[in-house]
Amino acid sequence: MEPFLSRTYDLAVVGAGILGLGHALAAARRRLRVVVVERDAQANGASVRNFGFVTVTGQERGTTWRRALRTRDVWAEVAGPAGIAVEQRGLRVVVRRPEALAVLEAYAASEMGESCRLLNAAEAAEGLAGLPAAQLAGGLASPHELRVESRSAVPRLAAWLAEAWGVDFLQPALVRAVAPPRLETTAGPLEAGAVVVCPGDEFLSLYPERIAGYGLSRCLLQMLRLRPREAGFRLPCPVMSDLGLVRYAGYTALPEAAALRARLEREQPRHLAEGVHLIAVAGADGTLVAGDSHRYAATPAPFASAEVEALILDELQRATGLAEPEVLERWTGTYAWAPDRAALIDRPEAAVRLVVVTGGTGASTGFALGEEVVAELFDGAASAEASSPEPAE
Repeated sequence: MEPFLSRTYDLAVVGAGILGLGHALAAARRRLRVVVVERDAQANGASVRNFGFVTVTGQERGTTWRRALRTRDVWAEVAGPAGIAVEQRGLRVVVRRPEALAVLEAYAASEMGESCRLLNAAEAAEGLAGLPAAQLAGGLASPHELRVESRSAVPRLAAWLAEAWGVDFLQPALVRAVAPPRLETTAGPLEAGAVVVCPGDEFLSLYPERIAGYGLSRCLLQMLRLRPREAGFRLPCPVMSDLGLVRYAGYTALPEAAALRARLEREQPRHLAEGVHLIAVAGADGTLVAGDSHRYAATPAPFASAEVEALILDELQRATGLAEPEVLERWTGTYAWAPDRAALIDRPEAAVRLVVVTGGTGASTGFALGEEVVAELFDGAASAEASSPEPAE
């Protein structure tokens, strides 16, 4: 470890999740000297416990949607050089209710729907597991998304940053204090001109008072890896359904979403109560990752619920026709959550930024956030869009 500790860096990044790696990438592309300090031996949190689905369509209108577009572009640029396979591209939203189709029609008519295409029932059902078109109202096809296998993509991205860009990784090591140009770590002191802290949902180690001012909580999600029983079946593209249209802010802000929510409250109240909506994605081996659910608490219980699993599988069958797939893996994950923002950028000191994605969109917006924050630190021009209010005193 001594070579790390004897160097002086332009930027130290605390946290090697996808958000921290996004900042390291942005700085490395500027030819800055970068060190990433991570307390775990390998990526183990929300960054590898998700779909690996870089989602543009449905993100909140404005800043978040634009960050998702930019982040998708960066993923496309780095995937090949980093040896990361893009498993799938695009998105199909498959809906069963006329109220849901009305939401999709309104979305398609907005600037966010550019390049998206409305589908009739037969088109929405195409390539799915014998799902009768008569059960569908239609759908929406988006070309914007891409999907990677997050559990392999995140470590490959880190390895590529080290090998191709000279980014140093100090792990496992815990940062105890930040006072640029000095950081105190369990491996010894580091020197860096600027620091970005990406704590994920760990709120007490660094700047706890500032984090507390934002009223953050945690969201627990529940996920499954599945093998379809239909021989040779592979999901043609990532799929979402009616329930997603009352969760994603790009849809929920549309006036048409109110009627859909009212109908879902009558027809699928347990799904709504558990925050279940469907995302289903496929890997090269034909298995699926499906989820998810949402429970909010300061410290959510880590236990997976059989009822929630059944609700996820129920929506998967309704939206794709896949019945009783084999469950290969089950897991839970947590991420930072706030009711009033998708991300926060806080400025504890002139050369320090505290950055937290607070809506579960790290893979979808993290690269753009990294570019914004690094530009602010090293160019000195803060964007109003990139800024978040200071925490309450």
